[in-house]
Amino acid sequence: MSEIKEYIYAHKDEMIGLLAELVAVPSVQGEASEGCPFGTEPARALGIMLEKCNEYGFSVDNVENYAGSADLDEKEPALAILSHLDVVPAGSGWSSDPFTLTVDGEKLVGRGAIDDKGPAVAALFAMRAVKELGIPLKKGVRLIFGTNEENGSADLEYYRSKRELPPMVFTPDGEYPVINVEKGMLRVYFSAEYSGIPICAGTVINAVPAVCRAGETEYIGRSAHASTPEKGENAITKFLEIQGNTDALLSGLAKLFPHGETDGKSCGLGFSDPVSGKMTCVLSMLNSAGGKLSGGIDIRFPIDRKKAEISGIICSALEKAGFSIDSCDGVEPHCTDGDSGFVQALLRVYERVTGEKGRCIAIGGGTYVHGIEGGVAFGAEFPGTDYHMHSPDEFITVGDLLKNAELMAEAISELCS
Repeated sequence: MSEIKEYIYAHKDEMIGLLAELVAVPSVQGEASEGCPFGTEPARALGIMLEKCNEYGFSVDNVENYAGSADLDEKEPALAILSHLDVVPAGSGWSSDPFTLTVDGEKLVGRGAIDDKGPAVAALFAMRAVKELGIPLKKGVRLIFGTNEENGSADLEYYRSKRELPPMVFTPDGEYPVINVEKGMLRVYFSAEYSGIPICAGTVINAVPAVCRAGETEYIGRSAHASTPEKGENAITKFLEIQGNTDALLSGLAKLFPHGETDGKSCGLGFSDPVSGKMTCVLSMLNSAGGKLSGGIDIRFPIDRKKAEISGIICSALEKAGFSIDSCDGVEPHCTDGDSGFVQALLRVYERVTGEKGRCIAIGGGTYVHGIEGGVAFGAEFPGTDYHMHSPDEFITVGDLLKNAELMAEAISELCS
């Protein structure tokens, strides 16, 4: 509808202003305190958003600062749009203050601009557009704002223990057109007694390590997200390829994780299916300290496999190589029927608004709806753009901020009329 687009574009400055207000809150998980389960800053960001929702005339509900919501009207919600207001740490390498929204041409730069404060603002103005334009709806709509997506989604777990989710849920915490399939995830930590060469590599389990320091030598690779390891080069396996025969433990790891292999075939894995594609298996951490060698592995497995099968294979392979398993946790795959009326409606909206062909996407990463039956990701990233999510100079463009709001408003109209 042209009236929706006109409304959204007429409120551009308000949207940017609210995004600036939210970006200014460094809502990284902090120490829990009374009334602030994930620290004071995530709770402060939630308070700002709910106050704005109340100002716009929506019915607001704060569930003990774990998460909050805003309902369009008194109708029972049939649709929830799920976004989050917490962010990952800023890190280094920024061209400007990460917690000050900086306008760089068309880019709005700041931590959370694309993940997920910008999309949360777009969702709010989408619902505001529907309300103030008087678009008739037969079903209710609820916006849900979380505060712990980046650190395990304990916010959503608590919210769901107190409130029931509507039957339709989408999150602007992924990519367009629609993400309906997400691989299962497994994270394995292992260790063994060790007296060999000092090793230091990898600080987070979900990234391909770019540097491995072994003794006096530094092995250089290229970082990438663990869900797409083929885009990087693993510095740990590079080291093992060259130095692995100097120690029995290292030799065992070198055989399990050959340099350049990303699907875990040598560990007894290597599975794939026609929907979600090849699995990934990344030796992402390896560090020696206190007479021990400790490591971490990130695995994303296809939807036709179960967590128990994958964990059994990888743990057995590590134990045979001389390691003990310290922990092995993960989640099952997530899959929503791409032919469902819900998904097809979102694809129609995408095609109508963008003029591009809609399609369903399978990913190795996880979105905020992983584990919500029937949930999908709808936005916020458009194909072909690197928004530097989780990296320095994270941004959303003004045009994409507005387009997200337009798409979500059209989706509300399509799904709830």
